Amino acid sequence: MSGSETTRARVSSGVAGLDAMLGGGFPSGHVVLVTGLPGTGKTCLGLQFLLAGAARGEKGVFLSLEEDVEPLLESARQFGWPVDAALEAGTFKVLRLDPKETRQSLHRIQGELGKELNGLGAQRIVLDSVSLLNMLSDDEPGRRVTLFALAAACRAAGATTLLTAEADPAHPDVSRDGLSEYVADGVLLLGYRTGADGHRVGLALRVLKMRRTAHVRTVQPYLIGPSGIAVDAKAVDFGGP
Repeated sequence: MSGSETTRARVSSGVAGLDAMLGGGFPSGHVVLVTGLPGTGKTCLGLQFLLAGAARGEKGVFLSLEEDVEPLLESARQFGWPVDAALEAGTFKVLRLDPKETRQSLHRIQGELGKELNGLGAQRIVLDSVSLLNMLSDDEPGRRVTLFALAAACRAAGATTLLTAEADPAHPDVSRDGLSEYVADGVLLLGYRTGADGHRVGLALRVLKMRRTAHVRTVQPYLIGPSGIAVDAKAVDFGGP
């Protein structure tokens, strides 16, 4: 590792095995894309990341374009995470961006969101999902402007940010929109492992990129269990290419 890699502050993902793959956690201030097919745990990882910060007294904001607030909170409760205590303490907040209100949502993202996040003192941010965000714009230039405005607002707030995105079913190693990878400092790919017979046999995670830091590049198995996502730390191969 270079000097900048060893001294850069780290932010725990809330998943011990993933932190091991990243050399201690996400680099502070990074915007990280979490992409994968449906059912691979993207929203779960986002909630786990925010509530790990809440346990440390760090303020987190969940920007939701998909789920309404109460179903999202219920998902967190099902894993036994203290989301209600975090809400009461002010270390966890959900902001709903309604994709039906296209013009208002785009204006909020491109002009007002940065001020909102600064006002909230957000140290961790999750947006779920970029795939729906990109649907608010009619063309690729519009999607690009919106995406870069969002990333800029999160970086200006000084927060470490996770953006979730649906993978392209035909090419599951990339996001459906094909743009999100370029705005992100890091990319996590959540996917399915398949057996020799082509049937799904489990879940696997890979760090496709993480700027300005060394990280494990091998594919690692993970589970979504009663306490959330868990990467088998014993399976992490630090010698992988």
